[in-house]
Amino acid sequence: MTVGRIIETSDCVAKGAAWLAARDPRLASALAETGPLPLRRRPDGFAQLLSAIVSQQVSVAAANAIWTRMKDAGLTGPRKIKWATDDDLRAAGLSRQKIRYARALADARIDYAALRSTPTDQVVATLVEVPGIGIWTAEIYAMFSLGRADVFAPGDLALQEAARILFDLPDRPKDRALRQMAEDWSPWRSVAARLLWAYYRVAKDREGIR
Repeated sequence: MTVGRIIETSDCVAKGAAWLAARDPRLASALAETGPLPLRRRPDGFAQLLSAIVSQQVSVAAANAIWTRMKDAGLTGPRKIKWATDDDLRAAGLSRQKIRYARALADARIDYAALRSTPTDQVVATLVEVPGIGIWTAEIYAMFSLGRADVFAPGDLALQEAARILFDLPDRPKDRALRQMAEDWSPWRSVAARLLWAYYRVAKDREGIR
């Protein structure tokens, strides 16, 4: 198995967006409202997964505030997490549960460089072995830090809500239903996710993803 197409530049995103718009008129309509989609490429490595843990079950604004405090305190590397006291991590805004997850990640010894050439399914399987990293976190990492073009995160509430509005559904589609919907957007599911997040911002006037 190969890793497939990698999103490296804004041109890659634009190519995927054009493909999606040609495939589905509702996606084309959403793209007309959102305008060009953001690249959203991030570095890979420990800090990005730790940042994803910080983002779990809190608002974008709250996650940004906590992450800023952690960066200011120098608490973004595995050794710093191991050396920090629970009080240090609580002062930065981590809950007791997220402190446990941060320490588990620091102890996991993930080979981040090797993940760059690992198929997405195996990336997800590797990451979810770490306590506190679920499928959503692993898929977000594959999407933004590894640049995988054909990965989706159907457990994301903002994606579910954006799909509900755009496709005029009676309720938010659950994880399994949205994952099935997203199959029609392959091989550009990561761009479809970017489009739905951008559409969520337009429809709800707030960010759905950091």
